[in-house]
Amino acid sequence: MSKRIPIIVSLLIVALLFTLVLGTSSAQEYGFNWSATFYNTPTLTGTGVPVTGINGINFNWGTGVPIVNGVAVPGIAADNFSAAFTSSQTFLDGVYTFTVTSDDGVRVIIDGQVVLDRFIGRVETTDTFTHTMTAGVHSLRVEYFEGIDKAIVRVQWTYTGVAPTVGPSPTPGPTNTPAPTGLPSIPGGAMSAVVIRASVLNIRAAPSMYAPRLGSVLRGQEYQVIGRDENARWFLLQLSGFQGWALGYYLYIRDNEFNAPVISDYVLQDNPASVSGVVATSYGTLRLRAEPSTAAAQIGRIVWGGVMAVTGKTRDGIWWRVVWKGTTGWAYSPFLRITEGSLADVPVIE
Repeated sequence: MSKRIPIIVSLLIVALLFTLVLGTSSAQEYGFNWSATFYNTPTLTGTGVPVTGINGINFNWGTGVPIVNGVAVPGIAADNFSAAFTSSQTFLDGVYTFTVTSDDGVRVIIDGQVVLDRFIGRVETTDTFTHTMTAGVHSLRVEYFEGIDKAIVRVQWTYTGVAPTVGPSPTPGPTNTPAPTGLPSIPGGAMSAVVIRASVLNIRAAPSMYAPRLGSVLRGQEYQVIGRDENARWFLLQLSGFQGWALGYYLYIRDNEFNAPVISDYVLQDNPASVSGVVATSYGTLRLRAEPSTAAAQIGRIVWGGVMAVTGKTRDGIWWRVVWKGTTGWAYSPFLRITEGSLADVPVIE
């Protein structure tokens, strides 16, 4: 009996070590010693409020104000705010799987390269992607914005394994195609465009300011041009996993833009200009109300960059009656701006 005890103890130790090794290889990391700058706007603009000593981006603020390190961030409201988190983290050589959860929008940048761009109003969503890191210190930046309702941002990563090496005699067989990361590649000789006249440029589903917003791109980023509209005012760009339209005024085209093929297989529906002649665009995410009051029932959710017809206003102009995705309701005007027509032509609704 006494001889069996050392054997059992040895087996337990081996099992424990094996468990620890497995646990280390699959542990979710949030990083440490992050710094952040919070803004009381959803566009990372305005006077920033710095916060330091953040051990991991793992926040679920619900519908309340952002709380970091146990303290509410001074001067930041519960809705329509943004934050930029930065840090330097040490990685092993190999492939990492990143898991990013957000409500509303998030963008992840590693060593200056955009590897995930979901800076668009949406409900709680989780994205995953892989990225190969070299051994050493890398810079990370996470840009986040909150519209209304819940505020969630969570960024974590897992060490997947050593990156495959390229040798003279690769082993034949099927391989998994990794998820696309960063900016899409541009084929040699293809027409391309660079964002030059906007720090953040909206990408839309059709060549019109009235089309739904699909996402955004940043100043200095370059994309392949797939096509154009009839007048070469709008250009269809190839983004990571999808295509979208950008207004040519904000682009530098590295070729004769009229050489791009005319793309006409798009359909623009529900043009708000045809409803009232006065159109507004939102620069925050806000609630659509049944009546012009914050106490009124919420009947919709207007996303950041949304375009809508304006059909009425209160006498003080604080609330505008709008048509959003076929629903008529009231929106808080400080988060809207007129982009076509004149507010003077909109009737007062008593």
